[in-house]
Amino acid sequence: MTTESELDKAVSVTHIGNMQRHEHHIDWLGFGEHIRRLRELRMGADATFSLRQVAARCGVTAAYLSRVERGEVAPPSEETLVKLAHELGEDKDVMLAMAGKISADLRSVILARPQLFAELIRAIKTMPDNTVLRIVREVRDGAW
Repeated sequence: MTTESELDKAVSVTHIGNMQRHEHHIDWLGFGEHIRRLRELRMGADATFSLRQVAARCGVTAAYLSRVERGEVAPPSEETLVKLAHELGEDKDVMLAMAGKISADLRSVILARPQLFAELIRAIKTMPDNTVLRIVREVRDGAW
């Protein structure tokens, strides 16, 4: 039986590995493998994470979710991805990014000032995570 900490650790390792893999291209098979791994890790501790049951809770068929997991089809819609993220305990923005998508709310924010956001993203692209986190905290807390 998988403990919660083992599950969290395995999911984190999987997540980090897949994020690195997705830096330069969208890999539907990698995305599908990630989904399957998350689901199967949870199924080890809870039988309600079977393909059929997760698919039903997300409003898709088991056959479709299976094809997503095998990388045979493009990732699902934003709505389904958000449901999958919720079901599998994944951050919805991370799930969308791994699928090569951004949420509608982020898209509208970027479209309001596309040049500024493009410049910002390019500027922080190579910064270490702790530097980006410091910038986020400063902006969020208004300490700038």
